[in-house]
Amino acid sequence: MTVKTNLSRLGMLLVAACLLSGCAATKRRSPKQVQEGRTIRNNCYSLLHQLLEQEKHVSLLRFIKDEKSDVNALIRRISAAAAAGAQLLEGYAAEDDSISLDDTWLPPGESATRESIAASTRSELLHESGREFELRLLITQTQALNYGANLSKVAAENESQVSRSRSLLKLSGELQGLNQDVLRILLSRGN
Repeated sequence: MTVKTNLSRLGMLLVAACLLSGCAATKRRSPKQVQEGRTIRNNCYSLLHQLLEQEKHVSLLRFIKDEKSDVNALIRRISAAAAAGAQLLEGYAAEDDSISLDDTWLPPGESATRESIAASTRSELLHESGREFELRLLITQTQALNYGANLSKVAAENESQVSRSRSLLKLSGELQGLNQDVLRILLSRGN
């Protein structure tokens, strides 16, 4: 064999070894990028925690409103998932003082708009009944679950701890799955 052939084989072996061992080139992040990632992570954690805290109480509507058993069961699952997700984030914040759950900074117009939407939604849910109530409730849930799934995903992308990132992606998948369940019920009610 020629030296050229040996070098070629050695190069291929090195590439194969690198691919198999996962030694792809890692992208170094500047201190500014690390800080930006932490800021995004904390903002996502805070907004997600705020959402989950609200969602964990959605099943309390059953005490003042009636919904069909399939909707009731799904709303209870959503509440349980939200409570578990909120507890997960609180655990992260308790173990890592760089995590803040009250970093919900939003522009004033966005905050005012969110408060307006929440007030009108509460009013609509309290004044509707029967099929209209169920449909409105399910629509609010699909919006909340989609938002929560994406907040979880973005938080995971900006989380430096691998185990926390995986847990956040799992939470995102769970919220997406619940959203699919809500959409199935909504579609079934359309017939």
